Order: sequence, then structure tokens, then C-alpha cells
Amino acid sequence: MQNTENTLFDKTFRDTSGNIVIAQPPNLPIILWGVTTLLKLVFTSGKINIALDVVSYGVLFTWAWLELFQGVNYFRRALGLIVLVGVVASRIYSYNII
Repeated sequence: MQNTENTLFDKTFRDTSGNIVIAQPPNLPIILWGVTTLLKLVFTSGKINIALDVVSYGVLFTWAWLELFQGVNYFRRALGLIVLVGVVASRIYSYNII
């Protein structure tokens, strides 16, 4: 007999198959973010750096958005929200908007 109780712990850390999911293998946006971030260390100035920065921001924003709305559990969705807020806040701060 399977436990059908749906506790807060289950909603927070388990996926629909009942597996505890905290980390997952990287998907395309996270891989692209990692590659562009590393390339920004090589190309530290100029148009290439600007393009890499835009792509890096865009793919991390995309990853966070996808986690926020399609994450497998509450923990992954909260992680998406935290990263999304952090990415936007860092962009606002770097451009001295506030």
C-alpha cells in the first residue's frame, strides 16, 4: 500500500514520481550560462564581452523563469524565484538604476 498522504515535505522536495529532487542534471540554459560566463573571463572587454553578457543574462533569466513556473517541486520553484530576483536585481544594480 502506497502512502497517499501529501505532506508539505512531499510538496516541497518530491517530484510527481515520489523522488526527492533538489538538484538535477544541467539543462541547455544552465549549460549555455556556464559557457558564456567562462568565455566572459577570456574576453574581458569589447563587443564580444557585451554579447556574452547579454546571452549569459538571457539564458539564466530563462532558466529561472522555467524553474519558477515548471519546476518539479516547491523547492525548485523557489530556487527559480530566488535566481530570477537575483538576476534582475544585479542587472538593476549594475546599471545604477536605483
